[in-house]
Amino acid sequence: MSEIAKRVELLREQMKAHQVDAYIVPTSDFHETEYVCDYFKARAFMSGFTGSAGTCVFTATEGKLWTDGRYFIQAQNQLEGSGIDLMRMGDEGVATIEEYLLETLPSHAVVGFDGRVLNTAMVENLQDKLKDKAITFQCDMDLVGAIWEDRPALPASRTFELAEKYTGKSAADKLAEVREEMKKAGADIHIITRVDDIAWLFNMRGDDIPCFPVVLCYALIREDAAFLYMNAERLSDDLKKTFADIHVTVKGYEDIYTDVKELPADAAVLLDKANTNYKLVSSLPQGVRVINQPNPVVLMKAMKNPVELENTRRCHIRDGVAVTKFMYWLKTNIGKTKITEISAAEKLLELRKEQDHFIEPSFQTIAAYKDHAAMMHYSATPEMDAELSAEGMLLVDSGGQYLEGTTDITRTFVLGEISDECRFHFTTVLRSMIALAKARFLYGCRGMNLDILARGPLWDLDLDYKCGTGHGIGHVLNVHESPNGFRWRVVPERNDSCVLEEGMIQSDEPGVYLEGRYGIRHENETIVRKGEKNEYGQFMYLETITFVPFDLDGVDASLMTQYERKWLNDYHAEVYAKLSPYLSKEENEWLKQATRAI
Repeated sequence: MSEIAKRVELLREQMKAHQVDAYIVPTSDFHETEYVCDYFKARAFMSGFTGSAGTCVFTATEGKLWTDGRYFIQAQNQLEGSGIDLMRMGDEGVATIEEYLLETLPSHAVVGFDGRVLNTAMVENLQDKLKDKAITFQCDMDLVGAIWEDRPALPASRTFELAEKYTGKSAADKLAEVREEMKKAGADIHIITRVDDIAWLFNMRGDDIPCFPVVLCYALIREDAAFLYMNAERLSDDLKKTFADIHVTVKGYEDIYTDVKELPADAAVLLDKANTNYKLVSSLPQGVRVINQPNPVVLMKAMKNPVELENTRRCHIRDGVAVTKFMYWLKTNIGKTKITEISAAEKLLELRKEQDHFIEPSFQTIAAYKDHAAMMHYSATPEMDAELSAEGMLLVDSGGQYLEGTTDITRTFVLGEISDECRFHFTTVLRSMIALAKARFLYGCRGMNLDILARGPLWDLDLDYKCGTGHGIGHVLNVHESPNGFRWRVVPERNDSCVLEEGMIQSDEPGVYLEGRYGIRHENETIVRKGEKNEYGQFMYLETITFVPFDLDGVDASLMTQYERKWLNDYHAEVYAKLSPYLSKEENEWLKQATRAI
């Protein structure tokens, strides 16, 4: 019996002891954070699947894992031998979690979960869908924790204040804006549980989650006071002074659950049920009026101010220098020196560390050679670490956290001989990326209106990719940020379909993924900008802020229109102009050729 199968059996013993018919194990932590620290990796512990998205459901006889198209190949491989079945979300005929439970459970069954790691909207949806079977929900049981003997400790990193020269706005000013939005909503109290929202609001950063410079905490905002729930000993001296000046009281991490029980029964509380855990909402006194709407901070932090944007442009030059130096190193050493997926990622990190104000990677680098690149979120392990040779392609998706901003870039590097089909797909994906990068659109458009620009060249070939075309990006925060992005349909839980506003930053990253063969992705970051305003309305455009060459060794220029070639030639001229002052003589000679006009 595998280690995972043993854990599932132990969980079922706990379920039987607690008289639970089905138990839900999500990916999330107490704060609905996309990436979680080791303490919260319960779903990975129970399934062996290490992707960043997915939910397990266990019954007395079955185990199921739901995840999205980014992880189908990875999940299928990692679940092998576990006894857990993969449920491919979005595929035709695949039941949702609600549908599965409705079909599987008898009337009056009991569904258990830890109410701190399931958001209120999900629980209320389950309750509504299963009400005809009179299902009982037990929300106060951490059954995985009961069997996880060597569970890592909760993190307790030291915090620091991100200076106003990087944020462009003080915490006091941000709090004032939030309170104005509370008044508009008719709220006396605002509860915030998303750690990225709290980090932005208080200009506070930390290191509780790898690649995500935040602190696990909660916030409660009143008209005349604010409360931050975390260990005060973790605060830097500058934050202690700032919080004293703006009347922010720091209380214990768990104290929020006690405090919300003591709120006035006639209070009006603003919170977002989709991002607030069920235990917290269910702890509110009866009579409290819940104003369920998105946290106003979400839109505020998505629309970067001029200082944030200027800093972001600056950090992208630094990041571009690091990635371009990596490209030079890779292209000049392949076939001469032993390079593996892991050592390539380590080299890129080494080059980023040489850049001023670098903090850490913005996510775990994806360095995927040949068929490994067909797995969108492949992560090399010592067991799978492929050695590179002078043939095929290496896809590298990586990013950095800097004091000035957050970066995310993908380049697919040609290491040697590739097929005509591969070159055709390489060029088509580049054409797709350029089509979106060149977009001109009227204000009011959403990412859903523009997504076809990127997918069009691939849809013409009956090809697609099982993910969005782009996502919002935070400012020294999470690399995936709501509420903006590019996607061809609305996916409510993604919250990436808002109107595109000036100052929003998002990625542009179409791709081709052929299982067992290869994967190709090209990615730049863009800023939404205002263009001409005339009798037709306010036109908008996308400013590209990522500057690294695209590998011309994979491009068939005959497949591109004159407008696409012009965009690429102009882009490469800008890459050379911006990066050459920071490169060596040998690197610059190589860069001239790498950015030559086609």
